[in-house]
Amino acid sequence: MRVGVLTGGGDCPGLNAVLRAVTRKGISVHQHEILGFRSGWLGPVEGLTMPLTLDKVEDILNRGGTILGSSRTNPYKVDDGIARLKATLEENRVDALIAIGGEDTLGVAEQLTHDGVPVVGVPKTIDNDLDATDYTFGFDTAVHIATEAIDRLRTTAESHHRALVVEVMGRHAGWIALHSGLAGGANVILVPEQPFSVEKVCAWVEQRFERQYAPIIVVAEGAVPEGGKELLLTGERDAFGHVRLGGVGTWLAEEIAARTGKESRAVVLGHVQRGGTPTAYDRVLATRFGLHAIDAITEGDYGKMVALRGTDIVRVPLREATASLKTVPLERYAEAEVLFG
Repeated sequence: MRVGVLTGGGDCPGLNAVLRAVTRKGISVHQHEILGFRSGWLGPVEGLTMPLTLDKVEDILNRGGTILGSSRTNPYKVDDGIARLKATLEENRVDALIAIGGEDTLGVAEQLTHDGVPVVGVPKTIDNDLDATDYTFGFDTAVHIATEAIDRLRTTAESHHRALVVEVMGRHAGWIALHSGLAGGANVILVPEQPFSVEKVCAWVEQRFERQYAPIIVVAEGAVPEGGKELLLTGERDAFGHVRLGGVGTWLAEEIAARTGKESRAVVLGHVQRGGTPTAYDRVLATRFGLHAIDAITEGDYGKMVALRGTDIVRVPLREATASLKTVPLERYAEAEVLFG
């Protein structure tokens, strides 16, 4: 059997661990051939391939990013994209595909199953916003990076008696902001799921200064003030209809300074959260996902995504995984709010 594999969407730590697991078990246990497609869905559309052999994946477990490369290509938005994709699979004698990605990549995978392409999905996103799985790999590393940044920023904030606003990733889901903010002891955490009051944020900031401490505010890039809207880095949309968000941290820092008279600075972590070495947790989770994905392919259990439920890896329909985003429940956010100020 010849199995294709691709990594789509934004990169994240742990992708190479999946590729390693798929390749090692696929070859050593199931006697499959593994063919990598470069640059996400662009690979099977354009015929961009890279054979994955045991020596190719020997030393990639601890490497961030993806050796296959990635892109935000949507084959359904490319002229004759699906016909070209199917032709590439036929020309390369690929029997089935493993698609590793988030909501967009797996949304394409779900559509392809209806168009006769056998696909198994693996959930990947630092935002942890994919439904039907408790966690996605990449999230733990992103939270760890953001938490370390908060720890480092706290010391300089205290030294200069400044309010520091830390903007983290999170377009529609605030999981990174919530977890890193809690772990870093932030005084304010702002998530997309709950519009925030600038007046209330400023009150928390002043309360912190009254106790002779510098406040740390963690804000997700998609967070919005009450009566406001998302701040756009650019109005351009990608192939999946997404705009680039950014700037809420800088805007909020300026508002805090103007309303409280206290010096305030913003730090945007951006793609730092995606890069570098994956944590041990993400390496293990990604490896387990890869091992179970190649088993699903071998058993012909297509149209499924491997998912984490508790401590078990299970298979769920792709349509279940992509039907809606997993956002922060307001009750979870309310639990954290008692720690603010």
